[in-house]
Amino acid sequence: MRAFVIALLVSGIFVQTSPTLAAGAIDGVEGVHGVAMHGTPKYGPDFKHFEYANPNAPKGGTQKLSSVGTYDNFNAFIVKGVSAAGISDLYDTLMTSSNDEAFSQYGLLAEKIHMPKDRSWVGFTLRAGARWHDGKPITPEDVIFSINILKTKGTPGYRFYYRNVAKAEKVGPRQVKFTFSGGENRELPLIVGQFPILPKHYWATRNFEKTTLEPPLGSGPYKIKSFEAGRSVTYERVKDYWARDVPAKRGAYNPDIIRYDYYRDATVALEAFKAGEYDFRQENVSKNWATAYDIPQIRDGVIKKEQIRHYSPTGMQSFVYNMRRNLFQDARVRQALAYAFDFEWTNKNLFYGQYTRSHSYFSNSELAADKLPGPEELKILEPFRGKVPDSVFTKVYRAPKNDGSGNIRRNLRTAIRLLKQAGWIFKDRKLINAKTGKPFQFKILLAQPTWERIVLPFIRNLKRMGITATVRTVDTAQYQKRMETFDYDMIVGVWGQSLSPGNEQRNYWGTASAKREGSRNFVGIQNPVLDELIKLVIAAPDRKSLIMRTRALDRVLLWNYYVVPHWHIQSFRVAYWDKFSRPKIAPKYALGFDYWWIDATKASAVNARQTKK
Repeated sequence: MRAFVIALLVSGIFVQTSPTLAAGAIDGVEGVHGVAMHGTPKYGPDFKHFEYANPNAPKGGTQKLSSVGTYDNFNAFIVKGVSAAGISDLYDTLMTSSNDEAFSQYGLLAEKIHMPKDRSWVGFTLRAGARWHDGKPITPEDVIFSINILKTKGTPGYRFYYRNVAKAEKVGPRQVKFTFSGGENRELPLIVGQFPILPKHYWATRNFEKTTLEPPLGSGPYKIKSFEAGRSVTYERVKDYWARDVPAKRGAYNPDIIRYDYYRDATVALEAFKAGEYDFRQENVSKNWATAYDIPQIRDGVIKKEQIRHYSPTGMQSFVYNMRRNLFQDARVRQALAYAFDFEWTNKNLFYGQYTRSHSYFSNSELAADKLPGPEELKILEPFRGKVPDSVFTKVYRAPKNDGSGNIRRNLRTAIRLLKQAGWIFKDRKLINAKTGKPFQFKILLAQPTWERIVLPFIRNLKRMGITATVRTVDTAQYQKRMETFDYDMIVGVWGQSLSPGNEQRNYWGTASAKREGSRNFVGIQNPVLDELIKLVIAAPDRKSLIMRTRALDRVLLWNYYVVPHWHIQSFRVAYWDKFSRPKIAPKYALGFDYWWIDATKASAVNARQTKK
């Protein structure tokens, strides 16, 4: 025990067991059923279920899904290995989010949440019936063990995300309290409720830092039934799941069996879907959506093809510069290369006009900086004048635009002017650095061959500017390793965003994450202004200030030209064999597939059709 305490002291978290108290208030603060980032939760203390859930959804049936690549690990919480699809369904968290609010959390493992007005700490009273799949109760010791093991031995994201959790302590038989450091951080009480709770007794005899194919112990709605390493994994619903009647989970997790089959690439996976090898897919390739589903099953209605509108921020997908490379440290160079990407031609000829160009890291939301800054936002930005591009104050960012004809001479001339200003000259039809004499050349790293058709026209336009760019497509495991170690010049990167941005922004753009392997600071940004803006976003006292501060963050990111923005779509494109039913009300900010169920009558008809075929 002494060694365990010493290890936790070294990690910066002190674990203390306070005198046992009754499971009531914590430090005089009574518990509530749920909390909102700003304001009050939509659902009151007596709510029975989320309005987008069908509490009477029938259980049963088999749901077959797909994944591309392979896996070699059932421990999804460490850097090593590739974790299995669906593994998160083995674990519960203290709280869970609703999908029709900006950011509210409701008790899951926690029956009550205790939070003072200044949000300097948060406490939880665990549900008496919460238990692991082996029948043992979930305890405050499990919660404390989980935060510590994830921060010290888990992926770097946990350490960074929860770095301001200064102390975790047991304060009652079913109560645990987290105390925070590092100044105002209004989001911390909510995100503390999001990390997975792990069984201390299970991991006491196992090495948490090693990959494993031993099915782990969890508490969630599913557990592993069987698997074939790297090829498939099958989960079975826990029939006596302890949280089946918790309001926030009613109507969810309906199939008895969920099976994931692995395919070597996306093309093979698509053909397997059309052949009936699995049931549901979200289509992310516009060419497939436009052309690949012209099949009898679609025309006969056996396979449904739908676009389901959503209202969530679409985040930022882009060509990402690695500023750890000297080649991309000059903002004029980064700005110039964006002129070589012809989105309008790409959208017309490759995407069938399905996409909208992204001009923000928070597109499709009120958080996007899509207008000139008003007085409130200018007040936020003014202290940084002279430290950020002047355009931040005077212009709305728009990515370079073309007419779709493929003629981008005007844009290329603009790019070449910028490159000359940055010290690049032409020699023998090649772009050469005037000081070093080195040619302008770099590689674009990809994980999927489907991206090559999009990247190659970009490369051809770069060649017209005297730049030699090449593409390298590698397997999933190699790609993941190179991403973790920032071993690339340029990648296709994606940053998802929520309606309530906060601590994750440190992992995306914060200076401290730039050199931390495994972080999502793919660019390698080390900008003190962004560090300060991230602090302001995290400390926003209300919704209005969060919007203004996020827009300011968005502007500074955009005008530093860290990426070449891509595109977005404001709906989920889904195709599925007609064996599912779903609630009449769709969640506003998510697909809500966890709330669909297998309709026995529909499934029988589909099976009969497939058997007849």
